[in-house]
Amino acid sequence: MDFQPTDEQRALRAGMRELLDARFDHEALRAAVERPGLDRALWRALGDAGFFALRLPEDEGGVGFGLPEAVLVFEEAGRALLPGPLVATHLAAGSVAGAATGETVVTRVDGGLVGWLAESDHVQGDARDARPLRSLDPLTPLHRTPGTRTSTVPEAVLLAAAEQLGSAARTTELAVQHARTREQFGRPVGAFQAVQHLCADMLVRTEVSRAAVYAAAVTGDPDEIAGAKLLADEAAVRGARDCLQVHGGMGFTWEADVHLHLKRAWVRAEQWQSASQAAEALAAAL
Repeated sequence: MDFQPTDEQRALRAGMRELLDARFDHEALRAAVERPGLDRALWRALGDAGFFALRLPEDEGGVGFGLPEAVLVFEEAGRALLPGPLVATHLAAGSVAGAATGETVVTRVDGGLVGWLAESDHVQGDARDARPLRSLDPLTPLHRTPGTRTSTVPEAVLLAAAEQLGSAARTTELAVQHARTREQFGRPVGAFQAVQHLCADMLVRTEVSRAAVYAAAVTGDPDEIAGAKLLADEAAVRGARDCLQVHGGMGFTWEADVHLHLKRAWVRAEQWQSASQAAEALAAAL
């Protein structure tokens, strides 16, 4: 059985990367950090590109693709650290007016935790008595509500895992680039065995999580999705930490992007399905 992306899927992924490179490059990322807030023009551009309507049938104004294709574009969003309630708006494309086109921003209460509450036009769930919560990630404003966590939505969990996968892949790239160009004692730091081992471990975790995420996208099985989220969370969090280690003191500075990946990975690991929830789901399945 061949689980490699088709030519059409590769073109979709390449198109999304091209769009994000043009509309949300490094300079745009840094501008968003300095001036937090949702870029409505970018949100509408995502809608025009079919990001939110990707899985809607064509006769309903959608693109007509499935979960595997959605995973590929969300992986690119994670790679670029694209901010906003992407998963919630994508899932609401068929039920909330304007969500499919990017005209309406939708967020969802996730068991007492809700992101982008003030920036959203439509909130799913009970957000009464929500209070601001200091977020680790400067690009993800959070609120805490008194509600309890509701049952997980498998598609949402998988798309969050895809974002984590994209972040893990990007921090691996950043670590390798730095190891090749940064010199110490007259040699690239990548020549040192300890750095090589860090980069190799990052790559292995990323590719293992990629296999799990892609396979879960094909089967749609909730237990496989839980396992994929566990692996992707680990790849994103540990990958960012190892990338910091490769960068040394530079990685801890505000100017480096590595800390943004780590902070987003920490926040996303607690959204939709936490590690403890995923482990419980897998244990129950066993």
